[in-house]
Amino acid sequence: MSHQTNDPRYGFLIDASYCIDCRTCMVACSVENNVPMDSTRIWIEETGVTGTYPDLKRFTAPFHCMHCKDPSCVSACTVSALTRNEEGIVVYDQDICIGCRYCLYACPFGVPNYQWDEPLPLVIKCDMCFSRLSEGQQPACAATCPTGAIQFGRYEDMVAEAHRKINEQPEKYVQHVYGEQENGGTATLYISPVPFEELGFPIAGETSPAYSNRLVTEGTPMVAGAMLVGLTGAYLTIKHLKEEAEQESDEAAHGASSESAVEEE
Repeated sequence: MSHQTNDPRYGFLIDASYCIDCRTCMVACSVENNVPMDSTRIWIEETGVTGTYPDLKRFTAPFHCMHCKDPSCVSACTVSALTRNEEGIVVYDQDICIGCRYCLYACPFGVPNYQWDEPLPLVIKCDMCFSRLSEGQQPACAATCPTGAIQFGRYEDMVAEAHRKINEQPEKYVQHVYGEQENGGTATLYISPVPFEELGFPIAGETSPAYSNRLVTEGTPMVAGAMLVGLTGAYLTIKHLKEEAEQESDEAAHGASSESAVEEE
C-alpha cells in the first residue's frame, strides 16, 4: 500500500481571533455537499466564557479534517477507502468503504464522523472541496467566511502567513502554529490568542502513528492467510488422528467380536 508524506500543495490557515461564531462556514459546507447541517464536515470548537465580569471573553474556531501529511486514518483503512492524493488532500471513496470504522479510532483529532442512524452509513469528513479546486475556486468555508478567519492558499504561503502574524503581534497570539508539527504535520494550520487546549483541540504528538498502523493493516492479509493455513493444517491433523483412532477402535471391536464367536463354538 503506497503512501506519500510530502508537503501538501494547498493549506488552510484559521485564525481563532477572527472567528465570531457566525457558522457561515457550516452553512456553506452544508449547501456545497447537499447535506443537513448536522452532517456538515466542519464544526465549531470553543473555550466557553472565560475571565471575570465585566471582562468576559469567549473564543471559537472552526474545525475540520486536518489533512495530515501522513494520515493515521489512511493507514488504518484496510480497503483504501481513504487515500491522500498527490495534492495532499485526504479523500474518501464511499463506494469501497466497508464501514469498519477503523479510521474513527485512528484519527488523533477525532475528525471522521459516522452516520450511525443511516441504513447504509458513510464516513463524513472534509475533502477540502477538491471538486471546487479543480474549477479554480476556494473551498466553500474559506470562500464564505465574512471575517477572514479561514484563509486558503498554497501551503507554504499559509505557513509563512501564520508565522508573520505571530511575529508581528506576539502579545496577541500563542507562540505556536497548531498543525505545523502535530501528528507529523498537517495542511490545516491554526493560530490562536488562547492555548489550543482551551479551545478543545486535542493534544497530538509530533509523530504520526500511521507507520505502526501500516504494519498492522498491510500485514493483515498475510496474518489471515497464515492463520488459515495453520487452522487448515490443524484440522487435517486432528481429522487424521480421529480417523486412525476410530479405525483402531473398530478393529478392536471386530477382534473382540471374533474371539467371542470362537469361544461360543
